[in-house]
Amino acid sequence: MDFHENEARSKGKRLIAGIDEAGRGPLAGPVAAAAVIFNRPLPLDLGIRDSKTLSPAKRASLILDIYLNAISVGVGLVWPAEIDAINIHRASLLAMERAVAALSVKPDALLIDGSFGIASAIDQKAIVSGDALSVSIAAASIIAKTARDRIMEAYHRIYPVYNFSSHKGYPTREHLSALSAFGPSPIHRRTFRGVVR
Repeated sequence: MDFHENEARSKGKRLIAGIDEAGRGPLAGPVAAAAVIFNRPLPLDLGIRDSKTLSPAKRASLILDIYLNAISVGVGLVWPAEIDAINIHRASLLAMERAVAALSVKPDALLIDGSFGIASAIDQKAIVSGDALSVSIAAASIIAKTARDRIMEAYHRIYPVYNFSSHKGYPTREHLSALSAFGPSPIHRRTFRGVVR
């Protein structure tokens, strides 16, 4: 899980940020991204891996380990109106750029989940399925998903008819039924199919 980090270290890089996003597919809420820099290789027994393979309870338990072992963690958000204005692909990259900007130290290498780099002069490597191949990216995926889930749980208290605490804005049968009954809320992505009829 740390091959890519070790490869960057072998090239003299020391502050290596793993970057991932969460929330491309939902019909509501922000897209979130996180950037995580660890100051040393991590013990394999921490169990940090792709957030999609972890239960919410396991993700929550790993958050403390990530913060205790990280030099810096940054989170970037792009809100629904911005997503509608620029499209979800560009919004995801912008969230990643904001996550890097939110770091308290400037990284000298970026490991990015996916096929695309971001607008940055920092050396970077895009890694398809990076959240399964890099511990830094996996940690970023956990931070991004947890941050986004908490935002959607807060939105549930404001807009309870959609039950965001259950599906986090993803297009489940329950969510689509609520959209049909109540129409979109202010946090729905108006350009996404199924939101506005």
